[in-house]
Amino acid sequence: MTAPLLILAWGNESRGDDALGPLFVQQLRQRLLTDVLAQTEFLDDYQLQIEHALDMVGRQQVLFVDASLSCQPPFEVTELQAARDESFTTHSLSPQALLHIYQNLQGESPPPCTQLAIRGEAFELGEPPGQVALAHLEAALCWALAAIESGPLVITLAKTPDVGLFP
Repeated sequence: MTAPLLILAWGNESRGDDALGPLFVQQLRQRLLTDVLAQTEFLDDYQLQIEHALDMVGRQQVLFVDASLSCQPPFEVTELQAARDESFTTHSLSPQALLHIYQNLQGESPPPCTQLAIRGEAFELGEPPGQVALAHLEAALCWALAAIESGPLVITLAKTPDVGLFP
């Protein structure tokens, strides 16, 4: 059986704050209520790849999670739309391009998709995540827990907190 909610995170755990996506998956998995956990599948990788379009088949919702240098702290939540871009020809695929690939493969619109971008500051090889980034991660986890556990399994932008409440 395919879990209705897929949480797809990416990042490199050996590059400082780039580890925020995989850390999000690890910590959210430990904190979700058992009944919600049973309806959720977690997937983390170094980067998005074309094959991840197949992981979206049969889902009711997908939450994409990654570290970001450009989002406002502590995090930003946006709805995603399929869009063709040139990222499919590089080693780094955008979520929008992945949705476009899904649409082409499946002949239908992808499930509702949301992106959670967690603010990171330093992405140096061999460094651990910084304290500020870890505080941003905690704020993102609090948001996600509230959004997911309020059910049904639909993550909405209306549940995005006032970012001024977090460090």
